[in-house]
Amino acid sequence: MHLPSFIWLWKIAAWSMGLSLLAYLLLAVTGIWMWQARTSQTLPSFPGFPVSREGVRSLHYTMGISMVSLVLLLLAIGIIGTLGHFGSLGHSSHLIAGLIVVFLVLLSAVSATQISPRRPWVRTLHITVNIILCTAFAWVSWTGWTVVQKYLP
Repeated sequence: MHLPSFIWLWKIAAWSMGLSLLAYLLLAVTGIWMWQARTSQTLPSFPGFPVSREGVRSLHYTMGISMVSLVLLLLAIGIIGTLGHFGSLGHSSHLIAGLIVVFLVLLSAVSATQISPRRPWVRTLHITVNIILCTAFAWVSWTGWTVVQKYLP
Protein backbone atom coordinates (compact mmCIF):
# COMPACT_ATOMS: atom_id res chain seq x y z
CA MET A 1 0.00 0.00 0.00
CA HIS A 2 1.45 3.37 -0.97
CA LEU A 3 0.45 6.35 1.16
CA PRO A 4 2.14 9.56 -0.03
CA SER A 5 2.39 11.28 3.38
CA PHE A 6 1.99 9.95 6.88
CA ILE A 7 1.85 13.33 8.64
CA TRP A 8 -1.98 13.32 8.61
CA LEU A 9 -1.93 9.82 10.11
CA TRP A 10 0.48 10.92 12.84
CA LYS A 11 -1.74 13.90 13.66
CA ILE A 12 -4.78 11.65 14.05
CA ALA A 13 -2.72 9.24 16.17
CA ALA A 14 -1.38 12.05 18.36
CA TRP A 15 -4.86 13.47 18.99
CA SER A 16 -6.28 9.99 19.60
CA MET A 17 -3.54 9.17 22.09
CA GLY A 18 -3.97 12.47 23.90
CA LEU A 19 -7.72 12.00 24.10
CA SER A 20 -7.24 8.38 25.26
CA LEU A 21 -5.06 9.59 28.12
CA LEU A 22 -7.63 12.28 28.98
CA ALA A 23 -10.38 9.65 28.97
CA TYR A 24 -8.22 7.44 31.23
CA LEU A 25 -7.78 10.34 33.68
CA LEU A 26 -11.52 11.11 33.67
CA LEU A 27 -12.25 7.41 34.19
CA ALA A 28 -9.98 7.41 37.23
CA VAL A 29 -11.71 10.49 38.68
CA THR A 30 -15.24 9.19 38.06
CA GLY A 31 -14.22 5.74 39.33
CA ILE A 32 -13.00 7.28 42.58
CA TRP A 33 -16.27 9.24 42.82
CA MET A 34 -18.27 6.03 42.39
CA TRP A 35 -16.17 4.29 45.04
CA GLN A 36 -16.69 7.24 47.40
CA ALA A 37 -20.44 7.16 46.78
CA ARG A 38 -20.56 3.43 47.46
CA THR A 39 -18.50 3.56 50.66
CA SER A 40 -19.61 6.84 52.25
CA GLN A 41 -23.03 7.29 50.62
CA THR A 42 -22.10 10.82 49.48
CA LEU A 43 -20.63 12.36 46.38
CA PRO A 44 -18.41 15.42 46.25
CA SER A 45 -20.35 18.44 45.13
CA PHE A 46 -19.19 21.48 43.25
CA PRO A 47 -20.93 24.86 43.46
CA GLY A 48 -23.27 25.16 40.50
CA PHE A 49 -22.67 21.58 39.37
CA PRO A 50 -24.92 19.06 41.08
CA VAL A 51 -23.46 15.55 40.95
CA SER A 52 -25.67 12.47 41.01
CA ARG A 53 -24.73 8.79 41.18
CA GLU A 54 -26.45 8.17 37.86
CA GLY A 55 -24.65 11.12 36.27
CA VAL A 56 -21.24 9.95 37.45
CA ARG A 57 -21.93 6.37 36.34
CA SER A 58 -23.16 7.59 32.96
CA LEU A 59 -20.07 9.78 32.51
CA HIS A 60 -17.85 6.86 33.53
CA TYR A 61 -19.46 4.57 30.94
CA THR A 62 -19.33 7.28 28.25
CA MET A 63 -15.62 7.89 28.89
CA GLY A 64 -15.00 4.13 28.87
CA ILE A 65 -16.71 3.70 25.51
CA SER A 66 -14.74 6.69 24.20
CA MET A 67 -11.44 5.26 25.39
CA VAL A 68 -12.16 1.85 23.84
CA SER A 69 -13.05 3.54 20.54
CA LEU A 70 -9.92 5.71 20.56
CA VAL A 71 -7.64 2.77 21.38
CA LEU A 72 -9.14 0.70 18.57
CA LEU A 73 -8.66 3.69 16.23
CA LEU A 74 -5.01 3.85 17.32
CA LEU A 75 -4.63 0.13 16.61
CA ALA A 76 -6.03 0.63 13.10
CA ILE A 77 -3.77 3.65 12.49
CA GLY A 78 -0.74 1.68 13.68
CA ILE A 79 -1.50 -1.25 11.41
CA ILE A 80 -2.25 0.94 8.37
CA GLY A 81 0.76 3.19 8.95
CA THR A 82 3.21 0.38 9.54
CA LEU A 83 2.00 -1.75 6.64
CA GLY A 84 1.93 1.31 4.39
CA HIS A 85 5.46 2.32 5.27
CA PHE A 86 7.24 -1.02 5.82
CA GLY A 87 4.94 -3.55 4.19
CA SER A 88 4.95 -5.73 7.33
CA LEU A 89 4.43 -5.47 11.08
CA GLY A 90 6.78 -6.00 14.00
CA HIS A 91 9.51 -3.39 13.50
CA SER A 92 9.59 -2.10 17.08
CA SER A 93 8.47 -2.75 20.63
CA HIS A 94 5.67 -0.27 20.01
CA LEU A 95 3.59 -3.06 18.43
CA ILE A 96 3.88 -5.21 21.57
CA ALA A 97 3.13 -2.25 23.84
CA GLY A 98 0.13 -1.28 21.70
CA LEU A 99 -1.30 -4.79 21.66
CA ILE A 100 -0.95 -5.02 25.44
CA VAL A 101 -2.80 -1.71 25.83
CA VAL A 102 -5.57 -2.89 23.48
CA PHE A 103 -5.88 -6.16 25.44
CA LEU A 104 -5.99 -4.37 28.81
CA VAL A 105 -8.54 -1.79 27.61
CA LEU A 106 -10.80 -4.52 26.22
CA LEU A 107 -10.40 -6.61 29.40
CA SER A 108 -11.27 -3.56 31.48
CA ALA A 109 -14.35 -2.84 29.35
CA VAL A 110 -15.58 -6.43 29.48
CA SER A 111 -14.99 -6.67 33.22
CA ALA A 112 -16.87 -3.38 33.73
CA THR A 113 -19.97 -4.89 32.17
CA GLN A 114 -19.77 -7.89 34.53
CA ILE A 115 -19.55 -6.01 37.85
CA SER A 116 -22.41 -7.00 40.15
CA PRO A 117 -23.07 -7.73 43.83
CA ARG A 118 -22.99 -11.45 42.99
CA ARG A 119 -19.48 -11.14 41.53
CA PRO A 120 -17.54 -8.71 43.76
CA TRP A 121 -14.20 -10.10 42.48
CA VAL A 122 -14.92 -8.58 39.04
CA ARG A 123 -14.69 -5.06 40.48
CA THR A 124 -11.27 -5.95 41.91
CA LEU A 125 -10.22 -7.31 38.51
CA HIS A 126 -11.47 -4.13 36.79
CA ILE A 127 -9.56 -1.85 39.16
CA THR A 128 -6.39 -3.97 39.00
CA VAL A 129 -6.44 -4.01 35.19
CA ASN A 130 -6.83 -0.22 35.15
CA ILE A 131 -3.87 0.26 37.50
CA ILE A 132 -1.74 -1.94 35.22
CA LEU A 133 -3.10 0.02 32.25
CA CYS A 134 -1.47 3.17 33.63
CA THR A 135 1.97 1.58 33.21
CA ALA A 136 1.03 0.18 29.79
CA PHE A 137 -0.09 3.64 28.62
CA ALA A 138 3.25 5.08 29.76
CA TRP A 139 5.13 2.33 27.89
CA VAL A 140 3.14 2.72 24.67
CA SER A 141 3.54 6.51 24.85
CA TRP A 142 7.31 6.20 25.20
CA THR A 143 7.67 3.63 22.42
CA GLY A 144 5.32 5.65 20.21
CA TRP A 145 7.44 8.75 20.72
CA THR A 146 10.57 6.84 19.70
CA VAL A 147 8.81 5.57 16.57
CA VAL A 148 7.68 9.07 15.59
CA GLN A 149 11.24 10.37 16.03
CA LYS A 150 12.41 7.95 13.32
CA TYR A 151 10.02 9.46 10.78
CA LEU A 152 10.42 13.15 11.54
CA PRO A 153 12.97 15.01 9.43
